[in-house]
Amino acid sequence: MARFRIGRHLRSRIHLVWMVVSLMIILLLPFILGIGLYVKSILLLEEKSLWELLFSSDWRPLSGNFGFLSFAISSLWVTALSLLIAGPICLLTAIHLTHYAKKWVLQIMHPVIDILAGIPSVIFGVWGILVIVPFISRYVAPIFGIETSGYTILTGSIVLAVMIIPFILNIMIDVFKMIPDELKEASLSLGASKWQTIKLVVIRKAFPGIISAFGLGISRAFGETIAVLMVVGNVAKIPTGVFQAGYPLPALIANNYGEMLSIPMYDSALMLAALILFCVVLIFNFLSRILIMRSEKITN
Repeated sequence: MARFRIGRHLRSRIHLVWMVVSLMIILLLPFILGIGLYVKSILLLEEKSLWELLFSSDWRPLSGNFGFLSFAISSLWVTALSLLIAGPICLLTAIHLTHYAKKWVLQIMHPVIDILAGIPSVIFGVWGILVIVPFISRYVAPIFGIETSGYTILTGSIVLAVMIIPFILNIMIDVFKMIPDELKEASLSLGASKWQTIKLVVIRKAFPGIISAFGLGISRAFGETIAVLMVVGNVAKIPTGVFQAGYPLPALIANNYGEMLSIPMYDSALMLAALILFCVVLIFNFLSRILIMRSEKITN
């Protein structure tokens, strides 16, 4: 009996150790990634100040000029516009599927959403080239008196919006389904209409989850590479409108990394671009987490 208790205690200790080790690995991964990117970026940071690199748009690598401003602004343009397109669609679709549609509609939509989420990004890129690029160049841009090839910020944003819709929508559906029925029934019993209940009770209670879904969408959109690279134009200048070409940071890294490994300064610049991308995503996640905690205090 004593031997059995010792063996059970030993097994418990072993399981505890490997669980703690796994947890520590997960917690340390962001720090390891950040340190690794910083070490690879030191060569450029020793030559140029971070301020000069971040706030200069002069990108001439062969002349030693590495300005990341145009790439950062292009990333912000594409990410913000894609979220503006996908956000309302996901919110209204989630409300309809959870409060208005029949149950069988939601059962059909779940595998459709999963299929969309599992489609490789290059497929979205090809679809963007075949459908969205000519649509923008032939029909949308002429309405505003603009002549363009179709490889624009707007094209990249539309493709990216379609890509992030499944991720945001899945979370929003789960969030709305977790709202207690008692809250909705109490509102209806007081004379509120169904839409008033959704607007004033359901959305208010689900607000932290909605922010979380948008935060995930921003992180997913900001780091997307292949599909955006294929349709956004890849011109290294600061875009001033949605019908101009852009060059996001992920596209810069994907386009140049393989062939520029032999040039140390260029390699260091691309690693710094990856570090900037990494830091921006961390900042977005941190800010969304703060907003979620504050909104939870308000709703509770």
